[in-house]
Amino acid sequence: MSMSTVEPGTRLADRFRLEDRVHESAGATLWKALDEILARPVAVHTFAPDFPRVTEVVTAARVASRLTDPRLTQVFDAADEDGTAYVVSEWVSGESLLDLLESGPVDIARGAALVAEAAEALAHAHAAGLTHLHLTPGRLVWTSGGTVKLLGLAVDAAILDLHSEDPAREDAEGLGRLLYAALTGHWPGESDCGLPPAPLDDGRVCTPRQVTAGVPGYLDAITCRALLQEPRRGQPPLTTPAEVAEALAEVPRPTPVPVNTAPPALNLRAEAPDGMGMGGTTMPPQRPHPHPQPPRPQGGAASRILLTVIVLLVMAAVGVGAWTVGKNLGNTPRVTQPDVADSPSPTAKPVAVKPVSATGFDPLGDGSEKPEIAGLAVDGKPSTEWHTDSYLGADLGGLKDGVGLILDMGKPVPIADVVVSLGDSAGATVQLKVGDAADLGSLRTLAEARGASGTVTLTPSRATTGQYVLIWFTRLPPYLGKYRGTIYEVTVHSPGSP
Repeated sequence: MSMSTVEPGTRLADRFRLEDRVHESAGATLWKALDEILARPVAVHTFAPDFPRVTEVVTAARVASRLTDPRLTQVFDAADEDGTAYVVSEWVSGESLLDLLESGPVDIARGAALVAEAAEALAHAHAAGLTHLHLTPGRLVWTSGGTVKLLGLAVDAAILDLHSEDPAREDAEGLGRLLYAALTGHWPGESDCGLPPAPLDDGRVCTPRQVTAGVPGYLDAITCRALLQEPRRGQPPLTTPAEVAEALAEVPRPTPVPVNTAPPALNLRAEAPDGMGMGGTTMPPQRPHPHPQPPRPQGGAASRILLTVIVLLVMAAVGVGAWTVGKNLGNTPRVTQPDVADSPSPTAKPVAVKPVSATGFDPLGDGSEKPEIAGLAVDGKPSTEWHTDSYLGADLGGLKDGVGLILDMGKPVPIADVVVSLGDSAGATVQLKVGDAADLGSLRTLAEARGASGTVTLTPSRATTGQYVLIWFTRLPPYLGKYRGTIYEVTVHSPGSP
């Protein structure tokens, strides 16, 4: 049979009957077919007569078929004979990460769990000498059975003629892109995968926490270590899928799936490069569940005897204590209720005061520092930020003594404390300065935090009132090989009424 005669109804290997043409791209055609012997749907790739990489695809499929990880699509058959080449694999039904994101934001824990499962599966594949090189949201599927499937291992790269001098690092970066997409709904890759592109900041991809509120710092750091291949939180870049899997090891997972070499169930979704998936009604994905806690060990007879002794001792101690208290109560003089006027006043609860405006403050330089984004630090959204320029040294490159963000409260207000949400990198020294004029000489330093990161509360050393509140960086934390101060949010508190 020649490859040009492949059409619906064609039977391959006297058992796989082609039924529906799902997609055609670059000389490869994906079919939904029926395995007539086992009466189950399967996915079949066939190839045009002039397809140049038939040998590479068939070889890759045969090698991939040896892996038994249930999170990788299973290859059933691959052949190039009698002028017809084909690859048969399981038909997987469910929702890809792309499908989930197109329906709306994905729960952060659930998205991270999907990528964590993919990382472990890919680590197993790399240990066997196989790579993917085409990790996109359409290749990661949450099946209708509540399991994770990573599609296209080795076969996608052979079909699309993808190569890499460092495939381990390429797949680690691919996992970083998947995690970024799961956390933000944006795609940080160059190719169009169906998601909006990742936003940029000074020509660089924004971190997940800059894009989406509520992203945990450790997931933000893992994403950057894999995607950007940069150190974060004192940890080195993640250069292999195994390292990504280890970094995500503590993420709660879906219910574990036992390794099973039996044929997959009916109604699974086809393995295919992006764009080769089919629509249709599927079961909604389930929320991942943490691993169950192990049962507590049970003791023997000795433990029960020891427990009995302890109970008796406790009962004796309680009896003695009760007798002593009763005796003392009999000799205790009567205490009169103090006057209400003598009672201490209830503690006043501080109240947040919204500033009228915010701007970057650089009186020792050119006068301003990123004023166009200063409002992002007081917009009530912890995912947005103001940041300084990038400097060559933590001491601002020796160019000036400090730089900061100044808030105009509109009128003098009493300051109880100021809560500042900084970046994750430690090393910042920040000061709280307050005054009635927006010039450095009129602003008094009232609090300081050194080596700071995350959320910092700056409490004045004495009662103070002022119209202008300045968060002043005198040292900057490391950022992308340079040094930069970051403020996600500032909240100014005034003393409240009791």
